[in-house]
Amino acid sequence: MTEKTRSPEYRLAKDALAGLRQDLFHHAFAYRPLPGMRVDGPMTRRLPQKIRPYAAWTPHALVGACALIALFVGLATSFYSTGAAFALLGLVPSAALLTTLIRPVGAFWISLLSAPVVAAASPYWEIWPWSAAGFFSHLVVMGVVALRTRPRTAGWMWALTVGYALLTEGLLSGESSTNSHFMIFLAALVLLGTTLVHVRREARQEVAVQQSVTAVERDRRTLLEERTTIARELHDVVAHHMSVVAIQAEAAPYRVENPPPELEKAFVTIRENAVAALTELRRILGVVRAEDYEAPDAPQPVLADLDRLLANVREAGLEAEKSVTGAVRPLPQGVELSAYRIIQEALSNALRHAPGSSAKVEISYVLGGFGLRVVNTAPQGLVKPSPGAGHGITGMKERVSMLGGELTNEPTEDGGYEVTAFIPAAMTAEEPA
Repeated sequence: MTEKTRSPEYRLAKDALAGLRQDLFHHAFAYRPLPGMRVDGPMTRRLPQKIRPYAAWTPHALVGACALIALFVGLATSFYSTGAAFALLGLVPSAALLTTLIRPVGAFWISLLSAPVVAAASPYWEIWPWSAAGFFSHLVVMGVVALRTRPRTAGWMWALTVGYALLTEGLLSGESSTNSHFMIFLAALVLLGTTLVHVRREARQEVAVQQSVTAVERDRRTLLEERTTIARELHDVVAHHMSVVAIQAEAAPYRVENPPPELEKAFVTIRENAVAALTELRRILGVVRAEDYEAPDAPQPVLADLDRLLANVREAGLEAEKSVTGAVRPLPQGVELSAYRIIQEALSNALRHAPGSSAKVEISYVLGGFGLRVVNTAPQGLVKPSPGAGHGITGMKERVSMLGGELTNEPTEDGGYEVTAFIPAAMTAEEPA
């Protein structure tokens, strides 16, 4: 009979036995030390810094305390017993508890298999099948093992405990009092509680992983959106320059009287290549335009339009001033556009997050490039939650990174905020060195 022709009940029983063997028999006494507790939780964070590292040993201390309780209960019940009974009643339950710190599954087998021996050594032998210390120890052992393994292991431990209780109760029926029903009920409560802890822990881990993945995807989407916005703006700038190249290449032969055929052919080739590049540029970068995107009617803003931006900001309630150092010179249009957008976003952030503050825009023309600094003072009014997505800094960094520059943003000592950027911009051939 093949595996496919066997009944579902047979396969279910086979899988169950395989699970039992894997959970409680396979490497039952493997060395698995109990890890320390995390010390970054809401309770441990309130502890003093010097004491906090020792909080990681809290689980070990609790298991040790339970072992001492089992030892004292065993000593109390073995007061009039012999030395062997004294050792069995006091030390074996405590040893089973301590074993959960290094070999959890093995500790369960020690606790279960030693239960009849410990109970037989008890002077109160008429209470079966667990002595007082063994009763307490076995409950704690199952709880610790269930927390350290999986919910399925908790089910197997409860089933074996029920089997042992029913077996001893059947053998000793009518001869002694039994505490089996108490053990079965309390063990079910303990293991049910540990199962709920397991489910909550796994759910929390799954939510944390999902939140982490969501945060990564959100940051990636934000980055792509910012790059798309930059590409849309620079598409118009690059397309304008390519159009100028094509027009100049077409008009150049007419500016020279009787140009050589080779020169005319070279200009024709330049114009053809420029037109082809412009067509491909529009086809490729046109993909980043949204369906509802409309090209701006006005030219893209440059630094010459900065005074108009500052006037609008002042009307919105933010006192802003500008200072310029160095020899003012024309910059590449992409650099001027990015610088304008960075200043615009920094001032917008000041309006949203620092009401009642004032801002200062500093522009520096230096030999190797262009620097800017936007700093605002601390807010003077009530800061309301901003409806924005909080992606302005990402856009600034993308613009500066695209041009090979650097940007830093950080709070100031007086409670304000500062954005500093440097964009490399080589001097043109017409500029004096």
